[in-house]
Amino acid sequence: MRFATFSADGETFFGSITDEGAIALNSAFPSRGSLYDVIAAGQFDALADAASGKPITHKDFAYEMVMPDARRILCVGVNFPDRNAEYKDGSAQPEYMSLFPRFASGFTGHDRPLIRPPESQKLDYEGEVAIVIGKGGRRISQADAYGHIAALTLCNEGTIRDWVRHAKFNVTQGKNWDRSGAMGPWLVPFTDASQLDEARLTTRVNGELRQDDVLSRMMFPIRREIEYISTFMTLLPGDIIVTGTPTGAGARFDPPKFLQPGDVVEVSVEGIGTLRNTVEDEPG
Repeated sequence: MRFATFSADGETFFGSITDEGAIALNSAFPSRGSLYDVIAAGQFDALADAASGKPITHKDFAYEMVMPDARRILCVGVNFPDRNAEYKDGSAQPEYMSLFPRFASGFTGHDRPLIRPPESQKLDYEGEVAIVIGKGGRRISQADAYGHIAALTLCNEGTIRDWVRHAKFNVTQGKNWDRSGAMGPWLVPFTDASQLDEARLTTRVNGELRQDDVLSRMMFPIRREIEYISTFMTLLPGDIIVTGTPTGAGARFDPPKFLQPGDVVEVSVEGIGTLRNTVEDEPG
């Protein structure tokens, strides 16, 4: 099953995506206005039952950011060995992971353009897997971590590279430009550890393979991410963790290969899907 947020006929819906179209499920959850609300209420499993037997309501629709009202999005930085080596500072694997927040306004949906702002032409891509928490908790053990995941999705954690260096201690400015990244196309229910442990993540730009790695090589595996993050904050249903990007982002080429208007970026993981976006300059 695949569950998405989409717009059609001037309205926004959440529901199931099939090969024939999109099934709006809002009416099945009258007190829930979004996928986030459904997950926060512990009703994610009920989505599949609600979609059963429903007619296709929309064939012409546009994807939105999969959880546009997500309250908390935490991203893990520099989480693959080759990515750590890109910094050329001789550092070994760090003891603790790097974390930073992103906000839902910084993401667009599948088949929507990433927006390059007039303040910078250094828009970069970062293909990643994102997990959605379905069961909250504090000080979650690695052994129990996967039991707290409701769903998986894909993320292009778009970055304005020069703006991540505006200050000494953070990267928040370069990570939160409106619609600079994308998340989607949909949520896939998490049912088996192999969906993550054996996953291969690729990113292509205009068909050229730029990123290619397996999640099992992460310096901080997803089980550890959940354990560490839940040590200092209580994870809540609907929280999103963006788990880290492999080597191969545009900034690391010589010369850099930043995104240009007209480019097409595709982030793929078998079993989850492909998140595809074009690139446009901000109008006006």
